[in-house]
This record gives sequence, structure tokens and C-alpha cells, in this order.
Amino acid sequence: MTTASHELAVHATGLVKTFGSTRAVDGVDLDVRRGEIFGVLGPNGAGKTTTMKMLATLLSIDGGAAEIFGHDVRREPHIIRQLLGVTGQYASVDENLTATENLRLFARLQGIRSRQARARAAELLEQFGLTEAADRPIAQFSGGMRRRLDLAASLITRPPLIFLDEPTTGLDPRTRGQMWETIRDLVANGCTVLLTTQYLDEADQLADTIAVIDRGRKVAEGTPDQLKTQVGDSTLQLALTSGEDLDRAARIVGETTRQTPVLSPELARMNVPLSDADDAAEVLIALRQADVSITSVSVQKPTLDEVFLALTGHDTATDDDHEEAA
Repeated sequence: MTTASHELAVHATGLVKTFGSTRAVDGVDLDVRRGEIFGVLGPNGAGKTTTMKMLATLLSIDGGAAEIFGHDVRREPHIIRQLLGVTGQYASVDENLTATENLRLFARLQGIRSRQARARAAELLEQFGLTEAADRPIAQFSGGMRRRLDLAASLITRPPLIFLDEPTTGLDPRTRGQMWETIRDLVANGCTVLLTTQYLDEADQLADTIAVIDRGRKVAEGTPDQLKTQVGDSTLQLALTSGEDLDRAARIVGETTRQTPVLSPELARMNVPLSDADDAAEVLIALRQADVSITSVSVQKPTLDEVFLALTGHDTATDDDHEEAA
């Protein structure tokens, strides 16, 4: 057991995974502290799921090294699988079975005796608010109910580390909020959570630490506030009367602030990172002198959307198929 294991649930250095000529994960380092929610943020195809699968022993590691609670992922896969639970993007439960039958099946597959399996299934169904649906087949469950049951199945053996891969994909806002509370409760009860997501608000709400992954590389890491300071202490948001003025306004803003604004041409809007909120006045004066008409203006703290745009040059909607090949 290495020194890192005393403080870290996950310690990974230089992780690499290739599929043919595609380098899906390209030298990723991750340190996840015990008892935190660690968010891996990036668009589809960025390498998030592939990274998680390597750590969970579901894919071989082509380069680099990884430890889970001090145990080497390559040399001790049987121990690694006992230390973590994994909830993937797609439900792993059997639609032809009831909720109770699914959980009892998972428990029995993990070596739990029949009586204990029944008790554990009932306990988890109550914990996840599924008791009333315990005897219904999964085919009758909503998407949110399936996700909760899938998460319950990964907790049968009470693992200290939970991997959640896109846990709220396809859920309505209310159900997403319920899942967020469930994830917070897991950590409050002693779990460590490694969470992948393409939703910036989800990472902002849940994660203690965020690693931003893009095209297989880690491009930034820090707390949400630390990442936001990379694009300025505050953001000036401007809406122009005419989209035809956007390029000219961007040049004026750049000359005034020495910052590059983030443009939304379809909305005739721009976001300007500011190191000092007082610079907003200088921008407005310069635009007025240039006869650029503005319909609305506000100064706000930067968002993770702006962080991601600044770091990668695109938003999290970018799609790249190579990760899904994993």
C-alpha cells in the first residue's frame, strides 16, 4: 500500500487507452480524496466513461497506473471489484423481474445468503423510495425509478467507493434533483463518489473537485470556484440590439479589457471575463462612444459553461464517437 492510499480513494497517473489508431484516454491523472464527490466533466466522447471503465477493471489499462484505496488495479482486480460499486449509463437490471427480485438476484450473485439477500433488498428499496413498487416488474418503471434501482443494486455490498457514469442522463428536472440528494446522502454516510457528467450544472451542484476532460486529456482540475476564477472574478453579459454589431463590439471589448469575449451570435450576446468588476463601466463607455446599442447588461460570477468554453473552445454538446466504442 503506497503513501497515497492513506488519503486517496483513487490515485491514477498517466492513464492511456487506445482503440485502433484512436487514443481515447491520453495520459489522464486523477486523485480522488476519501469522502468527496469528484466530478469528471466533459462532452460525449471526451474519454470519461473509458477512464472509469479502466479504473473499475472493465477495460484493460494500456498505459499508466492506478490504485483504489492503495490496491493496484492491474495486479489486484479481484480486490478492486470488492471495493467499488458501478452504475453505468444504461440500466443493468432485468426488465422481466420485479424490483425485489432484481436486488435479491444481485445479492445472491455476490455471495450473500438468501435470508440476508431478502433483508438487504428490502432495506435498499426503502432507502431509495421504491418500497411501494417492490413487486412491480421493471418494465413498468419510469426512467427515474430505473436509475434509482440501478444505483441501489450497486450498493448491495455497501462499497466504500461508488462510480456513477452519467447518473441523470434522460431524467426530468424533478427526478434529477432527487438523484442529487441521493448522491449527497451516500457521501454523508461515508461513501466516496466518482461522478462523470456532461451537465455543467450537475458538476457545479455536486462536486467538491472537478476534472475537465476533453478529447482524452485532462485540461483542468480544481474546485468549482477555482475553475471559475480562471475566466475572471466576474463576467459582463451584454445583449446587443443588432447582431451585425457583434464583431465590432467584440473588437472594442478586446481593446478595452485585453480579454477575449465569448460570443453567442444567434442571440447577439457576449460574455466578457473581467478581472475587476469596475472594468464593466469602461466597456460600456467604449461601446457607447462607438454607437453600439445595447438592450441589456449584467455583471455576474462566471459559470462552468464559460470555464469549459474558455478551456476547450467548445461546449459540452460536442459529440465524438470514439468513447462509445468502449
